Amino acid sequence: MSTKWTRYYDAAGEQARDTLLFALERFDAGAGAKEGGLFAVDLGCGTGRDTVELLRRGWRVLAIDAEAEAIQRLLGRGDLDSGGAAPLATQVARFENAGWPEADLINSSYALPFCPPNQFSAVWHRVVASLRAGGRFSGHLFGDRDGWATQPDMSFQTREDAEELLRGLEVEHFEEVEEDGETAVGDPKHWHLFQVVARKRTR
Repeated sequence: MSTKWTRYYDAAGEQARDTLLFALERFDAGAGAKEGGLFAVDLGCGTGRDTVELLRRGWRVLAIDAEAEAIQRLLGRGDLDSGGAAPLATQVARFENAGWPEADLINSSYALPFCPPNQFSAVWHRVVASLRAGGRFSGHLFGDRDGWATQPDMSFQTREDAEELLRGLEVEHFEEVEEDGETAVGDPKHWHLFQVVARKRTR
């Protein structure tokens, strides 16, 4: 059955997000993969553009999305097995209801803003708490001047809010982007977002 996300899934690109690629470069530059491989959680995985890149590089992945259609499309991808035997687990759940174990990477590309404001703080706390020492978060937060900022069921941050969320983490990449553009389906939109990669200290 189609969902409100069907048009987006049809239009979604295939390239992994730059924030994920930046984080993976940092992992590659550090001490290599540990025994048993590295484990990532992809929150709001959509049709799997980031999940597939992680699998291709030999990561184990738990892909979580609130929409069953997203998971169905992910599992139906022809390129899922292109990286070999790296295992994939999936879960259909909203962020506030999802469960995930400790991970080396929590990735959430353009997804966390869809967490309701009254749940965002708890979800973010879980994201940080579930990172292993030396693990990373990669993803996006939406700014308070974003074109969707009037949506009451979404979460937005000022720059100061975003910086506060990252306090206690080692920020490796933080870029504020504000521009007029389009959504994936071609609708005009004013974008205001923060691109983030941050590492949990090993102390």
